[in-house]
Amino acid sequence: MVISVLCAILGAASNACGTVLQRRAALRVPGSSAMRFQLLIDMLRQPAWAFGMLCVIFAAIFQAVAMATGPLALAQPIFVLELPFVFFFVGPILKRRVWRSAWWSAGFIVAGLALALAAANPHGGTAQAPMVLWILALVCCLGAIAALVAAALKRPDGPVRAACLGTAAAIGNALTAALMKSATDTFDHRGLSGFLTSWQTYGFALMGVMALFLLENAMQAGPLVASQPALTLGDALISLSLGVTLYSETVRTGWWLVPELLGVGLVVLGAVGLSRQPALSSKGDARAQAKGGATAVADASS
Repeated sequence: MVISVLCAILGAASNACGTVLQRRAALRVPGSSAMRFQLLIDMLRQPAWAFGMLCVIFAAIFQAVAMATGPLALAQPIFVLELPFVFFFVGPILKRRVWRSAWWSAGFIVAGLALALAAANPHGGTAQAPMVLWILALVCCLGAIAALVAAALKRPDGPVRAACLGTAAAIGNALTAALMKSATDTFDHRGLSGFLTSWQTYGFALMGVMALFLLENAMQAGPLVASQPALTLGDALISLSLGVTLYSETVRTGWWLVPELLGVGLVVLGAVGLSRQPALSSKGDARAQAKGGATAVADASS
């Protein structure tokens, strides 16, 4: 469990660094490539995107270890720490000023997550899920992704479109993690041959690519203030749901719901506080885009 928690924290930090680097690259990509695979080609020409992808690869490795050594309902929600980690990297990478209030909000998220997970105490569960539950999960998750993408396509670039695509990417990430947990267990018990013949292996690979595509579009569609809270909070809540429904993992109920809800409330409070920070404001992003993503520094007037 200690290894699972540690790897989940390292994965959140790596993913946060990758997200900020990808946002920097997205600011330099033409808007005409949105929702096209041309966007990925344009991103490949940005050095920041390449370094961001390296961070994402490390995050995936940490995530796989976390999934293999602990419950999905415990490991994946820790990725909500990606949001405060974003503010740690946004200063040096996007050249934005991070206010002291942002660190208070980040503290609320960390404290709330610790309280919620300690009270819920996710544990138990199975290493594999029955096919009927997989079908139900795939239908629900893919249907929700399709609905969110359709809603985003009806909106112009801005916070709403970014939030829709960020939420769709969150669902994709959560489903990827669930599939990865099954695939890593197959590799552990049946070796490489079993891993390569398991449908979950190709499922998490395809879902990972889809989630990445949605994330890149969310980064370009609007400011991080809109996409990042939807991405991190959505990923945590959906992963918790998949852990309970797919893998029969258990969490405490009854009076334990009081500290659990209090913890969730602190996380939401911190996320709202971070969303109001000038470092992630749309005006700051506009200045960065106008300067080619170079030395845009947010000041009090942001």
